[in-house]
Amino acid sequence: MRRHKDSIYRTLRRLTGDPDEAYDLAQEAFVSAWRNIARFDPERPFLPWVQRIALNKVRDAARRRAVRRFLLGPATDDEVLRVVDDAPLQDAQLEGRQAVAQLDRAIADLPYALRAPLVLTALEGLSHAEAGTQLGISAKAVETKVARARRQLATMLLL
Repeated sequence: MRRHKDSIYRTLRRLTGDPDEAYDLAQEAFVSAWRNIARFDPERPFLPWVQRIALNKVRDAARRRAVRRFLLGPATDDEVLRVVDDAPLQDAQLEGRQAVAQLDRAIADLPYALRAPLVLTALEGLSHAEAGTQLGISAKAVETKVARARRQLATMLLL
């Protein structure tokens, strides 16, 4: 599990857009994997199995947020407030970080159906077939969704 923690965290961070939530979901995914290790087939690779668990944790969290919004109204303080690093940065570093943050926000704003295939293929390096297996869709569907996600990102970032 130690070998895969960074990969799982990166995937979850890109899917959620929130480092703290990604950390929490990664912990939940590994706890769930540990509790269900008897179900793991040792003939198959471990990473795709735990990635699938992590993706399910993201879906569960999204459902909980939707219910919370429905019951409590718009965003809570935790969802609105972001801690800002006060350390002085040079202009180039600041612009680079702002560009990465803007891209992270744009990716997080994509619908899950487009965001997940994009993150798994473009950022985690999975093939369309591997991502399709993780998501339960065909490789062609992954290819189509990635193309749509990239078009939406281009539109979002150019506005």
